Amino acid sequence: VQLQASGGGLVQAGGFLRLPCGVSRIIFSAYDMAWYRQAPGKERELVASITSGGGTTYENSVKGRFIISRSNAEDAVYLQMNSLKPEDTAVYYCSTVEHGRRRWGQGTLVTVSS
Repeated sequence: VQLQASGGGLVQAGGFLRLPCGVSRIIFSAYDMAWYRQAPGKERELVASITSGGGTTYENSVKGRFIISRSNAEDAVYLQMNSLKPEDTAVYYCSTVEHGRRRWGQGTLVTVSS
């Protein structure tokens, strides 16, 4: 699988960003997808996930602010991030499990200024 995340950048607190992740070399529609993030000095954590059927889950701190979605026509997964906070600053990774192993894209940096 290849995972290509983009859309990161510098945004003020209260702002928004939309992160797309293009996925190739798998039958995208059959795979559950997820967004993770890793803040400086912290462990990587799950932010949101979406099943092949469209069911979603969210980490508690992003509930009501972030929306994960997917387009099987475009082989892409998205993370809409609203009401951003400085604590959302991190490198964001899209991810899936292929052949029993979690796979990662290269990550995209989101910086939220106060």
